[in-house]
Amino acid sequence: MREIIHFSHANGFPVTTYRKLFGELDGEFEFRAVDRYGHKPEFPVTRGWPHLVEELLGDVDRQYRQPVWLVGHSLGGFLSLMAALRRPERVRGVVMLDSPIIAGWRASLLKTAQMLGIDEKPGPAAVTKNRRTHWPDAEAVWEHFRAKPNFAVWDQDVLRDYAIHGTEPTGKDSERRLRFDREVEYWIYRTLPTSLGRKVARGAPVPVGFVAGTRSREVRQCGLGATRRLVGSNLRFIEGGHLYPMERPQQTAQLVRELIGAMRQQGR
Repeated sequence: MREIIHFSHANGFPVTTYRKLFGELDGEFEFRAVDRYGHKPEFPVTRGWPHLVEELLGDVDRQYRQPVWLVGHSLGGFLSLMAALRRPERVRGVVMLDSPIIAGWRASLLKTAQMLGIDEKPGPAAVTKNRRTHWPDAEAVWEHFRAKPNFAVWDQDVLRDYAIHGTEPTGKDSERRLRFDREVEYWIYRTLPTSLGRKVARGAPVPVGFVAGTRSREVRQCGLGATRRLVGSNLRFIEGGHLYPMERPQQTAQLVRELIGAMRQQGR
């Protein structure tokens, strides 16, 4: 019987974007996921994301009786860890994919910036505000993102999945629009949790692993001090930026497999 991974996506990327990564592990794990966080009115985006954590845990409670592995990328890594802190009896372990813990003076600075409303400019929220959302057809989506440097380095199968499954028909000829609501994405960026570092200062109730991109801007900005203290020996590096699961899905899958194997032993 395959073990279960409940996967949580990065902000702005529906879970179908990760199909190639899932395929690499399909023989060993059964994947389940929330398709798009923050799109149900009963789970709104608010400061610190408490309702998004509820959405994750609600999905886990509905689908499984036994504890499961939580794996998440960026936003999804944070939600997975927060879910494990809230309900450790439902979780075997957590793998965070480029979700560095914000702690210490960085967390204090972010909290102050949020209170003053000046946290938008330094991060991706400002870019999200003006992101294009509509294209004439799926091929136009593909061409649009393929021309962007941050997307040009993606695995081509993953980029194709995003072009097709990250968009949906509008009903007007072949026109397509982004499936992930731009406003939801924007407010997720604006409501980052600032207390997570304090909550894990003495460790977590389940094993936690972390995979850091060697060129990740997010890792550079947040540092890895708090993350290293949390995960200990369960720290791995992979060539790539913050979106390395899209750039190197096969290598990412291998590291997820490796970390779960290590944490499986630690949990005995």
